[in-house]
Amino acid sequence: MIVKMNKYAFMVYHKEYETFLSDLRDAGVVHLVETKSTADNKELQESLIQRKRIDTLKRYFKTLLADQKDVQQAPARDISVKEGLRLVQKIEECQDKKALLESARQTLEKEIAYMEIWGEFTYSNINKLQRAGYHVTFFTCPTSKFNEDWVEKYNAIQISTYQSVVYFITITKIGEVIEIDAERPKMPDRGLAKLRARYNKQLEDIKAIGDRLKQYAVEDYNTLDMLDKKLHNQFNYSNAIVQATKEADDKLMLMEGWAPREKEEALEKMLDDKGIYYQKLEIKDEDNVPIQLKNNRFSRLFEPITKLFSLPNYNEFDPTPFFAPFFMMFFGFCFGDAGYGIIIVTVCTLLKRKVGPDLRPFLTLFQFLGLATIIFGLLSGSFLGIALADVKALSAFKAYFLNSDNLMTLSIIVGLLQIVFGKCVAAAQVIYLKGWKYGVAPIGWILVIVAAIAAFGLPMVGIALSPMMLNVCNGLIAIGLLVALLYNSPGKNVFLNFGSGLWNAYNIASGLLGDTLSYIRLFAIGLTGAILGGVFNELAFTMTDGMNIVLRSVMVLLILLIGHSINFGLCMISSLVHPLRLTFVEYYKNAEFGGGGKTFTPFKLEK
Repeated sequence: MIVKMNKYAFMVYHKEYETFLSDLRDAGVVHLVETKSTADNKELQESLIQRKRIDTLKRYFKTLLADQKDVQQAPARDISVKEGLRLVQKIEECQDKKALLESARQTLEKEIAYMEIWGEFTYSNINKLQRAGYHVTFFTCPTSKFNEDWVEKYNAIQISTYQSVVYFITITKIGEVIEIDAERPKMPDRGLAKLRARYNKQLEDIKAIGDRLKQYAVEDYNTLDMLDKKLHNQFNYSNAIVQATKEADDKLMLMEGWAPREKEEALEKMLDDKGIYYQKLEIKDEDNVPIQLKNNRFSRLFEPITKLFSLPNYNEFDPTPFFAPFFMMFFGFCFGDAGYGIIIVTVCTLLKRKVGPDLRPFLTLFQFLGLATIIFGLLSGSFLGIALADVKALSAFKAYFLNSDNLMTLSIIVGLLQIVFGKCVAAAQVIYLKGWKYGVAPIGWILVIVAAIAAFGLPMVGIALSPMMLNVCNGLIAIGLLVALLYNSPGKNVFLNFGSGLWNAYNIASGLLGDTLSYIRLFAIGLTGAILGGVFNELAFTMTDGMNIVLRSVMVLLILLIGHSINFGLCMISSLVHPLRLTFVEYYKNAEFGGGGKTFTPFKLEK
């Protein structure tokens, strides 16, 4: 359900505004209304920039320590924001220095690789030749263009040949003109020995600064985390001051906020005790009321999925408890393998003992999804790609497994069930918001759809209706159409209602057909996973045929492990993506949820 909110206006004397904000922050139940953009405020933007820098460093530290599992990070040091920002700057300077060293190392690697082609020599010997009146010139050219006459004319000496390129030098008297059709490369300023020595020194410097950064990661990660929270609190506090409206020559500060109705008594008592003037305001249609969800233990597991897609508007129903069973059902339908379901449940059960409390609800959610996978896997008779209906030991249960035709029919039935349920929710919602007369037409369309399914759909699956029941269905269709066509817009004349009713009839008929067919993908995805699992099973035994028993056992296990890991990953992706689409795109459309609500964010101190 969506928690009901109260809207408040607060009026505070400017000298008491900071104290008022501290009291609100301690209460932690008020969502302050933002009426001004933070983009134009230099102080707020600077705070966001600093938090981004800290977040970047925290992610960098996590990467540094990713392969060190037994590292114990030091507790946070209580430092001021100014000291913390100096720490951030020092760490960033270390990062910059390391980046420069890494760049220089890469340059040296290239120079060393190039000088290795020329071999070992020192520039001091070349300088000695220079002082003796001889000049050494370096050349490169394709092997096909090297002219042997250069050896006689310019004392050309081939040093090496690499990738069809000749590397050679000439030794000529100083001042002699060299006419050679070859490229004169730019040589490093050091010999190979000095380059290697410099490279080793670079490696030592890089290791030293890398160790220093790891030391920062161990000693100061939690300190940066605390600094980030301080900046977050500072941002919220400064933003609250910016958002206030100043009146009476800036003597009075006006601020609006939202608070859960269930916290009304405690909040108003705190305001009265502090002597703060407040007034409860009427909620208007144009108000963008923040959304806070409150559900039972089962539905609460699916709230992250609701927030991932779109929160409802304040005047809408909370879709979470409505779509939760369908999402669970669709996930199981798509995965459709009892063996994979057991793996999901087992892994999540083991991980719940090791992870923190924040991750446990997600693992509980996947335990339920794994349970749905087991149920649909047993219905379809699939266990790790094995068709249970073909196992001789289970031949007595063969009749209980659903074949592909039954599964396709079931997917359509499930789809129709969700569509009808969504339209029932839409009818209930419009009745709740506008009154019974606005719900008459939606109820009429529900009667038409349900009666049409009974009259025309049931015979298609082998369920024959008696003549009396068929007449009842036809009568309901007629009544539903009459109501839906003539009373779809209360207050308008019959002709306008009839025209809009025909347009609604076209949209519902075309939409119903398209929506229903999209649910066949549930069957197709589940069938694909089962077929692919069976293919890997068959490959494991056919490819190893003829091997000795020990080698064959190892290869079979290896192929099965790799194959089912791939299939499991593909099934997991498709079993999350497609149910999300069906649950939200189709369900939101049929249940007429607008979505777009913003999250309720109480103004409080982050500890």
